[in-house]
Amino acid sequence: MRRIYDFKCPKDGHLFEKFVDSDVHSLPCKLCNKVATRIVSFAGPVLDPISGDFPSATRRWSLNRQEKIKAERKAADSHGLA
Repeated sequence: MRRIYDFKCPKDGHLFEKFVDSDVHSLPCKLCNKVATRIVSFAGPVLDPISGDFPSATRRWSLNRQEKIKAERKAADSHGLA
């Protein structure tokens, strides 16, 4: 399977991305032509649920928040705090 992987040149520290097969673990560096090795990349973006830019994340956050408020109110009512 082809994916985008990050590669780093060990001597000069050049970083670059390349769309390659998953079994590729080293490539020539784009800048110095030395062997660059594949490094562990950032796992993925975290969607900001509050901004509204990601509707499904916002919807999930809103539902979780409503459930939490409901549970807190129920706990407060059972303890006579409300």
